[in-house]
Amino acid sequence: MAVNNLRKQSDQEEVINLAKVLIKGWKKLLPQPGGGTPAAKAKEKASNGDSGNSSDQGRGNGDSSKTISRQSSSASSHSFSSTNLDGIRERCKQMISNALKVSIPEIEGEEDLQDPEELAGIIEDCIYTEFCNTDNRYKNRVRSRVSNLQDSKNPELRRMVLNGSIAPEKIASMAAEEMASQAMKQMRKNFTKEAINEHQLAQTEGTRSNLLKCGKCQKKNCTYNQMQTRSADEPMTTFVFCNDCGHRWKFC
Repeated sequence: MAVNNLRKQSDQEEVINLAKVLIKGWKKLLPQPGGGTPAAKAKEKASNGDSGNSSDQGRGNGDSSKTISRQSSSASSHSFSSTNLDGIRERCKQMISNALKVSIPEIEGEEDLQDPEELAGIIEDCIYTEFCNTDNRYKNRVRSRVSNLQDSKNPELRRMVLNGSIAPEKIASMAAEEMASQAMKQMRKNFTKEAINEHQLAQTEGTRSNLLKCGKCQKKNCTYNQMQTRSADEPMTTFVFCNDCGHRWKFC
């Protein structure tokens, strides 16, 4: 079935002819209706004239034909699945290879750069070995490598992979944060630092005291700040915040 489909889809005369010859050869090996192969059937007729035995053997061979047909169909399905899997992997290898081939002016004259095709094969093989299939996890991992390797703002990653500073086995499993450019890493670091500072400021702003009592919840878990809101010869204004209920008030 698989070879016949190939024959129908192909536009090359040589492939079509070879497929026809192969199919005809296979047909000669298959049991014929009411008996075995043509040669076996002729021999059987010459040696055995009993029609009843021939009929029983024909039914047996018919069952054998069905079994062979099922096995052939199963093999064809397995062959199609393997072909589809290989096609997906080849496309992924090509995507990684194309990402590695993006021009980097700074290293065009450098020597000892590794072959992008070879590197792409190793990277893809490591990813496939980890997941053992080509599901969404596999595809997302490949897309992440491709996106970061071909990023015009992050040529350093591509250069380090090509010159061997980053092994293909490592780039296959690196997290997105590890593959980011130095500028992006610094930006994330600044954002994290600002978030920590804001959190600490919110927690430590003001002076905690148990001498002040909240008029709303009647608890003494309060924080206060003092600010000069009037003229210099006037006392400062005290702003109080209740850490339990969130009530705010001020007194002079």
